[in-house]
Amino acid sequence: MSQSTSNGNGNGAGSVRVEIYDQTYHLRGSDPEYIGELADYVDSKMRLISKQAATVDSLRVAVLAALNIADEFHMLKRKYDSIATDYNERAEQLAGALDEVLAEPRRAG
Repeated sequence: MSQSTSNGNGNGAGSVRVEIYDQTYHLRGSDPEYIGELADYVDSKMRLISKQAATVDSLRVAVLAALNIADEFHMLKRKYDSIATDYNERAEQLAGALDEVLAEPRRAG
């Protein structure tokens, strides 16, 4: 993937030229490096799928790549949600234990 940037209109959203699956796209964003990384990722997914699939149709390759990326996203989201739930439950347990300790009468000496 090749990439070039221009400053745009001064609002922080410059134009980024990226190449994905041999097609050039001009995108706007505040972080050209990040946009380039995303484009590289999509390009690599499409190339991997085109090698594995029995099709050269770029639209079909793009849809299969999108499904693959969506699957990765949803698996990671499920993991994140599970970890966040565990974290929140543990935080509530610890807050309850702390409240109990703070509610106990203080003993002298």
